[in-house]
Amino acid sequence: MTDPPDPRAYPDRPFVAVSAAILRERRILLVRRARSPAHQIYTLPGGVVEAGETLEEAVKREVREETGLAIEPVALAGHREVILRDDAQRVWRHFIVLAFAARWIAGELVLNEELSDARWVAPADLAGFETTEGLAEIIAAALKQLTPASDG
Repeated sequence: MTDPPDPRAYPDRPFVAVSAAILRERRILLVRRARSPAHQIYTLPGGVVEAGETLEEAVKREVREETGLAIEPVALAGHREVILRDDAQRVWRHFIVLAFAARWIAGELVLNEELSDARWVAPADLAGFETTEGLAEIIAAALKQLTPASDG
């Protein structure tokens, strides 16, 4: 039996996706993808926005589906463009990912089939993980949104 065709492969336009840099007790949640396109790479939980869904609704839904957590999106922390090509240089995947700074509200980690691992990580320990490109910059931007500025 063969797998059904992937509806996101070889798109005629980019897919809009969301992710969340979730802060809980001064740690950020990293998840490791269980399948392509980021197989075994640590990143932020998230996924594709569905038709009729706001960005905030999408990020809350994706985080809940992937991890079982309830979050509060606070602000947009940045974006990334993911364009992957096959051996013939045809566009195999194209995502525009809008990353949100978010706070953990409730729940404990329960991973779905899309994830093989999840860890709450101190930002200083991020360098020890193989991550998606630009993840450290997104997390740094999210932390600025989530951490109150000192009155110096």
